Amino acid sequence: MSDLFEASGIHPPDAPLADRLRPATLDDVVGQDHLLGTGGPIRRMIEAGRLGSMILWGPPGTGKTTIARLLAQAAGYQFQQISAVFSGVADLKKAFEAARMRRAAGQATLLFVDEIHRFNRAQQDGFLPFVEEGVVTLVGATTENPSFELNGALLSRSQVFVLKRLDGAALDQLLIRAEAHEDRTLPLTAEARHALLALADGDGRYLLTMSEVLFDLPPDVTLDVQGLAGTLQKRAPAYDKSREEHYNLISALHKSVRGSDPDAALYWLARMLNGGEDPLYLARRIVRMAVEDIGQADPLSLLVANAAKDTYDFLGSPEGELALAQAVVHLATAPKSVGVYEAYKAASKAARETGSLMPPAHIRNAPTRLMKSLGYGKGYQYDPDTPEGFSGANFFPDGMDRRTFYAPKGEGHEAKVKERLERWAALRAGSPSEKRNEPE
Repeated sequence: MSDLFEASGIHPPDAPLADRLRPATLDDVVGQDHLLGTGGPIRRMIEAGRLGSMILWGPPGTGKTTIARLLAQAAGYQFQQISAVFSGVADLKKAFEAARMRRAAGQATLLFVDEIHRFNRAQQDGFLPFVEEGVVTLVGATTENPSFELNGALLSRSQVFVLKRLDGAALDQLLIRAEAHEDRTLPLTAEARHALLALADGDGRYLLTMSEVLFDLPPDVTLDVQGLAGTLQKRAPAYDKSREEHYNLISALHKSVRGSDPDAALYWLARMLNGGEDPLYLARRIVRMAVEDIGQADPLSLLVANAAKDTYDFLGSPEGELALAQAVVHLATAPKSVGVYEAYKAASKAARETGSLMPPAHIRNAPTRLMKSLGYGKGYQYDPDTPEGFSGANFFPDGMDRRTFYAPKGEGHEAKVKERLERWAALRAGSPSEKRNEPE
């Protein structure tokens, strides 16, 4: 029955508001002008009268299914829809056979595959010959990054179009349409209306679903922000700990700390915690930031990061989350240095290149008479007992030239470290003018 309603363009009387307000033409789609507006790539396809296979990638409620239906309508293609959640190999075979029969009768088919990323690699490969032969024009919809979830061969035969999260203006346009359809305004104060747009979080379908609840309220009711919150359940933020959003947000947190922006860093930390991220995962990443981006510029940062991890482990949520926030602020406001990070990478490379060179004899341990007779430990100077507290001895392997791995730029604590290293280098070179007491 639903297919008959859809074919006639009439919606069942009990259809959700979002379905009843589904755009009738591409011009009615909101928020995707970069694709559908004048000069947009999908608009150019329609004007040329020929559709190519494509992947529509975007958040929920941004119009992927609607665009696919309207593309088929505008181009005169037969629209056929399957969902990767409910379809298997047998369903695909039926869809392709039906499309082949239509093609023989001169009718083109637009095959819309919702949640296409849920098909496995072998199933995705099954699309290739039918796309190449032109049996179907494939339009796949996905909320996940196609680069990670779809076969390279399928991507090479399709254009990827990114749908944007609906902004406030686009969402407000949907509300205006809903009010015109219902012939009444939403029972909200101006502040509550703004809060409703924020609650939708860029999802047009969700906005219209919430609006439908509000339209059912008695006509004499007007809700303020508090009343709106009491009427509608708070929506969980769009966040999947195993998907691309997880990596996007942790990258944003790390780069905000590295870029010395405590406010942005706190925002991304809160986004991840509110989304249900494991706080101990965040604690591990915070420790990594301390050693990777700050290092010797502020050695205290590593202690703070580890203390935050231990504090969360001890207190749990929500109190322990404040320790993570404190660590993030400390790291974001600390001086930055990759001196140790780069030095260790260089030292590791040298260690691989030089193989198993032995330490010089004078710094080898000599616990036996034989080892002493071989010269182990001979000539070793105990640095703290020298006048300068520095002997200048060579500690690199015999046969390996001295190399400089650690070269601090002088940020924060490393300013004094840099000064000491330069002084020791001068002493090592035997410059008498540099022989002075180490500064306090």
